[in-house]
Amino acid sequence: MGSYVDRLDRPGPKRLLALDGGGIRGVIALEVLRKLEDSLRESLGAGSDFVLSDFFDYIGGTSTGAIIATALSLGTPVKELQRQYMEGTKTMFRMAAFYKQALAKHTDTEIGKMLRSFFGEHTTFGDERLQTLLLLVMRNATTDSPWPVSNNPRAKYCDRSRDDCNLDLPLWRLVRASTAAPTFFPPEVVKIGKSDYIFVDGAVTMYNNPAFLLFLMATLPEYRLEWPTGEDKMLLVSVGTGTAAQSNGALKTSQMTLLYNASQLPAALIYAAANEQDMLCRIAGRCRFGSALDRELGDLIAPDSDGIFGERKFTYVRYNPDLSPAGLAALGVHGIESRNVQRMDSIAHIEDVATVGRAYARNVSLDHLGSFAS
Repeated sequence: MGSYVDRLDRPGPKRLLALDGGGIRGVIALEVLRKLEDSLRESLGAGSDFVLSDFFDYIGGTSTGAIIATALSLGTPVKELQRQYMEGTKTMFRMAAFYKQALAKHTDTEIGKMLRSFFGEHTTFGDERLQTLLLLVMRNATTDSPWPVSNNPRAKYCDRSRDDCNLDLPLWRLVRASTAAPTFFPPEVVKIGKSDYIFVDGAVTMYNNPAFLLFLMATLPEYRLEWPTGEDKMLLVSVGTGTAAQSNGALKTSQMTLLYNASQLPAALIYAAANEQDMLCRIAGRCRFGSALDRELGDLIAPDSDGIFGERKFTYVRYNPDLSPAGLAALGVHGIESRNVQRMDSIAHIEDVATVGRAYARNVSLDHLGSFAS
């Protein structure tokens, strides 16, 4: 497979892969991706050298999804990525010294070391070893704005004549910026052109689930890619790290203190934003698999109807397990505490998280991909 540049004008349908953030719950997404990669190898009669970058043209990720997306874009087999990821996360969530915990719970030493090891100290965002177009989502705290960056060489800020060309930025540092979750890790400073900017995790934008954003960046004229749309022309597979709504029927107003809101609101906003991206994809696209969004909307799977925007713009699949006690019971997973697998930095329970991922990955089917898998 050639570099990502070869994907720009290659004829045929386009395949997009979007990966949510979620800390160590990224191991759930990896189990889904491994089942998908194994199934495609078997279906296409490909050997063990077939990887997901051979199938997908554009991969996007936020936070832990950015790590996975970048590794996949570089052609890493999912099985190997799982090994690296499990080893790396067990050290990257090392607690910071007590006097530093006012800034962040965990030191940035290990995560920086891991990312440099994964992607190379001097690899840039425009390195042609990247085999797919790549989208990374972060928040620019300096400018107070979401900052989705793509290695699309036609994009405005990938113009090689600019002194702030995104393609020249260190790849590992961009991934580190996307994973700089407030309270978990310190911010990341990236020098762009002549200025330094402070970045934090893309999860604190509307795009912890970057699926609909990825579709827009592949199709809007302003992003200068303009891939054709249609349910037979574009596939969008979105992989989450598990839903973890904090339902509490016994909650009282007296409990909703300043401390309570400070601890609960970020997760609540991330959950709501992820659902919104999912809903937009199901409305604009033809959803072939996905759990119910809520009790009123259901799953919005309508196999024979047009959407409110007319013809469906893409075929859509959403894999994302329910991590509530009821959700785990439905998966047939027993003896695992829901609260342990909902946390984003619970290294002590990472094997339980992987068990949930393997159980959920049984839902992966190439039938969901239709003609795109043939």
